[in-house]
Amino acid sequence: MADRTLVLDELSKSYGSTVALDRLSMDVRPGEILGFVGSNGAGKTTAMRIVLGVLSADSGEVRFDGEPITFATRRRIGYMPEERGLYPRMRVGDQLTYLARLHDLDARSAEAAARLWTERLGVAARWDEPVQKLSLGNQQRVQLAAALVHEPDVLVLDEPFSGLDPVAVDVMSQVLRDKAADGVPIVFSSHQLDLVERLSDRVGIVARGRMVALGSVEELQRTGAAELVVVAPHAPPGWADHLPGVVRTSQRDGRTVVELAKTPSAITGQALGNADNADNADDADDQEILAAALATGPVHEFAHRRPSLTDLFRAVVRESNEPDVAPVLTKGQRR
Repeated sequence: MADRTLVLDELSKSYGSTVALDRLSMDVRPGEILGFVGSNGAGKTTAMRIVLGVLSADSGEVRFDGEPITFATRRRIGYMPEERGLYPRMRVGDQLTYLARLHDLDARSAEAAARLWTERLGVAARWDEPVQKLSLGNQQRVQLAAALVHEPDVLVLDEPFSGLDPVAVDVMSQVLRDKAADGVPIVFSSHQLDLVERLSDRVGIVARGRMVALGSVEELQRTGAAELVVVAPHAPPGWADHLPGVVRTSQRDGRTVVELAKTPSAITGQALGNADNADNADDADDQEILAAALATGPVHEFAHRRPSLTDLFRAVVRESNEPDVAPVLTKGQRR
């Protein structure tokens, strides 16, 4: 039985002394949506371009269906580049039909597919307009239609949600869910961690060309630095700082957030299956912290809080000594 998994195996790529990818590995399984996140320059786009054959790796291999990826395989991939790759003066309908023909669809099937996806993505009314006359959001919708028009077996999408309004985000998100339900493996990069958290089955965090965390949001949250929220109105400043396993505290108006000693190394180690690395993290004794809080007076709240994907991202960026240059990261709910 064919294994419709996209595998990036130990990919390395350098430009002179600059290392773009450092033995990066990940897999995207059939019917899975994998969010690929990292700071600017971390290596996401380089990895995607190697999958598409736009760049060649210095070492490592890309496989699909258990076989090394070839030109014929790449014709079965739907690719959406971060920089729009459309012909600006060509009309939307003509362009999508032309791109479908390049993937061996006959004239009638190509036009039918183009009309299907323009309708599905809400740009059917723009069929006869040149791409350059569309808004940036509608150009992004057409770009996604171009990636889908040949019914690809794999989707590789670089910043597909950039510049979209909330309605368009919802439309695109549903399209990706539907394609995943059909068994298509999907990998997409994004700096919008709310979308990544909501949409992804698994998340890969890359830093300095290395995959430093990979797993579901829940798995990554369990391995991240845990926090306690303590509401003790009479607790003096620094009341928990001396307790074993407490990394830092922040206190305001009787509310203390206590960060416990789950290091970024533990995130990396557990998420990537490195038990030795994960076991180095020291867990704090929450009962001792509760006792210390009660010693200051009444405690109105004492609760664990899991780190958000934003917190996890920042932690692994700090661990890798990489500048935290991601755009604004907002809260979101997982699918």
